[in-house]
Amino acid sequence: MPIIFLHGLGCASSFEYPSIATAEPLADKHSILVDFFGSGYSDWPSGFGYRIEDHAQVIYELVEHLGFDVVDLYGHSLGGTVAIETAGLLKDRVRHLVLSEANLDSGGGQFSRDIASVNEDIYVRQKHLRTVQHSVASGNADWATTLRLSDPKSVYLGAKSLVEGSASDWRELFYKHAARKSYIFGQRSLPNADIEVLTENGIKTLVVRDAGHSMSLENPEGLAAAIAEALT
Repeated sequence: MPIIFLHGLGCASSFEYPSIATAEPLADKHSILVDFFGSGYSDWPSGFGYRIEDHAQVIYELVEHLGFDVVDLYGHSLGGTVAIETAGLLKDRVRHLVLSEANLDSGGGQFSRDIASVNEDIYVRQKHLRTVQHSVASGNADWATTLRLSDPKSVYLGAKSLVEGSASDWRELFYKHAARKSYIFGQRSLPNADIEVLTENGIKTLVVRDAGHSMSLENPEGLAAAIAEALT
């Protein structure tokens, strides 16, 4: 049974997750590292929607194409929201649904709100490069690397999708799904009131020490251990 890795906004699973998928706690797992359209090594199809539900449909079709009866899903940030939507499509074919600092509610986070605050043309032509430069200047060079290689349109529409939400209530869909569910926080992102709320709703919560939102880069060994614990 595979575990499918889904990355965050402006990131790429091919960049973030090889060291995690091959770390000792996960080395015996069949891992599939997906770069969303517009990111990493994937194509930039001009007619693609790049919204949360569009990415989820692609992952659903990938699972169908590969013929998997059951899968585990891991998603970070935007990828966690895609994982929730994908789980809604796959239903009981998802055994474990593991999220790390995913967007459970519409409204977006700091980066997505900032990206979506201008119109698409301005972001694509001007603000995308400025966002990359700002990321480098603020010490977030790893995110800047994958962001620079991403399709600006895909980044903008992904951010806008997070801010606007979708027809699905992501939090409610997550709570109600029958999979074994876990949610991972970076220690530097705490305190967070969602720990208590998630626990009250039967979600297993885990914390990666010495890491914040970018836990795959800040403490890959710790994240691998947390994912492995979530899959037990």
